[in-house]
Amino acid sequence: MSLAGGVSALRLTLLPLLVTPSLEAQSAPTLEITTRPARLTRGTVGLILVRAARRAPRLASLAGRAEGEPLHFRPAAGGGFAAFIGTGIEGGDSVVITLFPVRPGGERDSLDLAVPVAGGSYRREQLRVETKYATPDSAAQRRIGEEIEEARAIARDSHATPRKWTGPFRLPRPGRVTSPFGTERILNGEIQSRHLGTDFAGKVGAPVRAANAGIVALVADFYLAGTVVYLDHGEGIVTGYFHLSKATVAAGETVARGQLIGRVGKSGRVTGPHLHWVARYGRITVDPMSLMRLRREVRSKK
Repeated sequence: MSLAGGVSALRLTLLPLLVTPSLEAQSAPTLEITTRPARLTRGTVGLILVRAARRAPRLASLAGRAEGEPLHFRPAAGGGFAAFIGTGIEGGDSVVITLFPVRPGGERDSLDLAVPVAGGSYRREQLRVETKYATPDSAAQRRIGEEIEEARAIARDSHATPRKWTGPFRLPRPGRVTSPFGTERILNGEIQSRHLGTDFAGKVGAPVRAANAGIVALVADFYLAGTVVYLDHGEGIVTGYFHLSKATVAAGETVARGQLIGRVGKSGRVTGPHLHWVARYGRITVDPMSLMRLRREVRSKK
């Protein structure tokens, strides 16, 4: 059974989810669906909670997808199920979420929900750099493309990694944010890219720590990002730490929240020392600072 766009067949709370019932809608379980924050914002990771409404049959299990990525639903502390959801920085004013609820008797349904999403308030930044930094040669462009694909594979494969963390995320280092996520960069008068990470000031050699528990998925030297460490936190969440002067961990290691994983540097294509911190939900790049707003809404598996 599929639902899409118009009047709701579900009991919905907080969000005006737009749903049109099919002819089979009367057989659908009545669900209460909320998000945190109450309105998702593009370029962030948030939370979706799904519960059976009062007097409706409870859910035995729940799966789902959004923006082409799986949703990893777990039992929520207040009942029902909850999962993290990432939304791309570019896109329209809604995102389609597909839910696959299973009732206690084994009956299965499929529901497509168009969830409103707010656009982020991202800055513009005018930069002037030497031509050699603005336009890499063809060999460099091939290398950059290969490294991007390597990083994307890590994020994609993270959906198969069990969650490695239980507590909240933390900043990888203290100090001033010198460039926030999402800034549109105009190089030498032409729009080139967005800044898809958060930059922290720091002297060469200053410590960089794991934002949360995870597995070291990659330690490498990239053309743009310099010495990098990628951590796979499981269930689709990956963080990356760029421009390091040194990595203090090796691929395959398990690290704890707050563990030293590297030191601030100026490797790669940068003009000075700093930490560039990135986060992804699957292949969707999100504001790493949005990880800081996640609450412990979902119980860890026993």
